[in-house]
Amino acid sequence: MDVHIEHLCKAYDGRPVLKNVSFTAIAGRVTCIMAPSGRGKTTLLRILLGLERADSGTVSLPAHCRWSAVFQEDRLLEHLDAMENLRFVLGGALDGAAARALLTELGLGDTAGKPVREFSGGMKCRLALARALLAPFDALALDEPFTGLDGDNRDRAWRCVLGRTAGRPVLLVSHELPPTGEFDLVRL
Repeated sequence: MDVHIEHLCKAYDGRPVLKNVSFTAIAGRVTCIMAPSGRGKTTLLRILLGLERADSGTVSLPAHCRWSAVFQEDRLLEHLDAMENLRFVLGGALDGAAARALLTELGLGDTAGKPVREFSGGMKCRLALARALLAPFDALALDEPFTGLDGDNRDRAWRCVLGRTAGRPVLLVSHELPPTGEFDLVRL
């Protein structure tokens, strides 16, 4: 399932943010979207996720495409622990064993019972990523998902993304290139 973006434009109060953006995010590949702040990277993801409308242009993807996303804000419930946050979002679809394995892989295996308000910023980023990777999805949108992560945790999180998105398009908004691997680069 590829995601095709054709001639996408968006302006706020007459100020253009996206200007004639066209590219294809290919299934099974990471598309890294880079640009300075204020150039429409987050707006582009919000349009793809159906949270905003473009002024013009088209987005083509299969009907009933299920997106999973990591936003710039972690959007976690601070009074709950990691598993409770995952359960809140995933409900009955939560596979406890898979969730524990992913949390361990992300370096969060020893956080049981610890409320998220006691997590570091990097721990919160990794939990938000775990939540997105455990949800059923056809395409993944990541908006600065590695902010606040040191090199080892960034590499660990990146390996988790690559290992769990095979055959699906991944759109990564970032100010930095991905740590390793092949990816397609789109500059706005």
